Amino acid sequence: MGKRSAKRNYKDSLFRMVFREKKELLSLYNAINGTMYEDPEELVVTTIEDVLYMGRKNDISFLIKDVMNLYEHQSSVNPNMPLRGLIYICMLYQGYLEQNNLDIYSSTRLRLPTPKYLVFYNGTKEEPDRRELRLSDSFIKREEQPDLECRAVVLNINYGHNKKLMEACRKLYEYSRFVETIRGYLNTGMKLGATMDQAIEDCIRFDILKEFL
Repeated sequence: MGKRSAKRNYKDSLFRMVFREKKELLSLYNAINGTMYEDPEELVVTTIEDVLYMGRKNDISFLIKDVMNLYEHQSSVNPNMPLRGLIYICMLYQGYLEQNNLDIYSSTRLRLPTPKYLVFYNGTKEEPDRRELRLSDSFIKREEQPDLECRAVVLNINYGHNKKLMEACRKLYEYSRFVETIRGYLNTGMKLGATMDQAIEDCIRFDILKEFL
């Protein structure tokens, strides 16, 4: 990064860069779910890099122990997240069926990985540590038990939020500190490019995302 021109979507790019490594992604999964998996090779990345959906690329998706995980990074909370998640999860299921030669018309019930959709939020608007958004909230006709549902769990990863999660996943904590450092300099009136350079120097000095920066 250094002296290169600063990107205004640096938070999104850096999040994907940090957690595209299986070791760090497994650490994040363990921290969220309270699991203790140790072998990163148990994790199968299913992210479709070159496919756009609803105007943006998939952030991170992966399979582990029959759980299909979709992780998305956002700087704003959008009420349509569950709809976007549903669309992409359907794409992931389609790929899963093809890769495993499964016939959707089979007379035998197909066994599918359980979907989990998480959104990691770090915008400037105040949000709780955790909130849930549901697809059924968008239905024109509300029903007590909707026939179709998709839940998006939004986790606030701004510095100072979700402290237990940050303690359990060191890289998520470092990412949060880096973003907070940049915001601190921006609040002094510094331009983004100079802010990025100074924040990188500070974080490297304090061993924050050193290997990435």
